[in-house]
Amino acid sequence: MSEALAHANIYTEEDYYNLPENVRAELIDGQIYYMAAPSRIHQRILGFLFNTIFNYLQAKDGPCEVYPAPFAVKLFSEDDKNVVEPDISVICDPNKLTDRGCTGAPDWIVEIVSPSNSSHDYIRKLNLYADAGVREYWIVNPKDQSVWVYFLEQDNFKATAYTFKDKIKVNIYDDLWIDFKALGL
Repeated sequence: MSEALAHANIYTEEDYYNLPENVRAELIDGQIYYMAAPSRIHQRILGFLFNTIFNYLQAKDGPCEVYPAPFAVKLFSEDDKNVVEPDISVICDPNKLTDRGCTGAPDWIVEIVSPSNSSHDYIRKLNLYADAGVREYWIVNPKDQSVWVYFLEQDNFKATAYTFKDKIKVNIYDDLWIDFKALGL
């Protein structure tokens, strides 16, 4: 075993919350992953999706709430080694909401891929979110103009690929569709 591996740091939720306020990072399996500032297209997509989801939830007047990044999500209540900041988090159980963000799995998470961290969203976070009990996970890739939709409910798991020309049904709601053509990209 190399010396470097023998001394690898394992970080905790406390370390995450002690990072400087201007630092964007996530804590996954005890490792800190720093995030670069998002691009203009990333923010345009984020604003479009947030507004669409927010307006839908307001009209339904139900318990669900939507939060854009930066918004801390501690996926497992008894685990202090995982705190993520999804681009969009939809939480339908108000008991999961805290002053710091969310404790427990959101019902729906959307990540908008940055070129520097695509494997992070496609592999590491997909597995983490599935293990945590996230019901639906979307990966939006501005470069490829693609959207991968993962419906993670164990008895009905499915993964479907779409493009920015598609109108996509949100699996966890009966009547929410998001028309990516409206983005005009």
